[in-house]
Amino acid sequence: MIQCAECEFYAQEPDGRRVFRCDPFVNIKEPECLQKWQLLRLDLLVSNFRSMTLWQHKMAPMQEKLFRYMKRELDDIDEADSWKIDDDADAPDDPDAPQIRPDDIF
Repeated sequence: MIQCAECEFYAQEPDGRRVFRCDPFVNIKEPECLQKWQLLRLDLLVSNFRSMTLWQHKMAPMQEKLFRYMKRELDDIDEADSWKIDDDADAPDDPDAPQIRPDDIF
C-alpha cells in the first residue's frame, strides 16, 4: 500500500497544512486511497457538525430571549385586539329569543 506522503497528489504547505489533490472519481491509485479519502471527509463532516453545535450553544440564550420577547409581543397584540372579538358570541342577547339550530334550517 502506498503512503499518502509518497503520492504525487499529496502536498504539504509551509505552514504544515496537508493538501490532498486526489479525487475519488478520477485519480485514486489504490482501494485504500478511497478508504482514506472517506475518513478525511467523515472527519471534516464531524468537525463542521461540532462547530455548528458550538455556535448553536452560544446562540441559545439569545434565542430564548427572542422567543420570550416575541411571545410577550404577540400576547400584547392579542390583548389589544380582544375588544374586537365578542366573547359572548355563543350566548344570545335576548334570553327569550328562539334558538335556531342548523338542523332547523333544512
